[in-house]
Amino acid sequence: QERLVESGGGLVQPGGSLRLSCAASGFSLDDYALGWFRQAPGKEREGVSCISLSSDDRRTYHDESVEGRFTIARDGAKNTVYLQMNRLEPEDTAVYYCGADSGLTAEALCRMPKFVDYWGQGTQVTVSS
Repeated sequence: QERLVESGGGLVQPGGSLRLSCAASGFSLDDYALGWFRQAPGKEREGVSCISLSSDDRRTYHDESVEGRFTIARDGAKNTVYLQMNRLEPEDTAVYYCGADSGLTAEALCRMPKFVDYWGQGTQVTVSS
């Protein structure tokens, strides 16, 4: 059974850092473009950072709100995708989800989360003093 499990969320002060992990089981992430998405209360789910297939040079795309602060990376040996979040702001508070899709580029995946094939269950990130 295909499954994605996120971890690494928590409470952090403004300016702090967190690293989220998303581990896959039941399928290989090498065959998928991967992304991190977030959903704040009362808002739609939005793409934050996405990375293309390993065969597509692992191109990345970041929403302008996180450009320069967040980094996405994939590890094929561990079948895991990571999101390193630095200089966190209160506006980054949300439930973060990882998603995988077999047919989109990184930018398309981030812009069109409705096409995601597999979702994780989400992990809460709260940025507050």
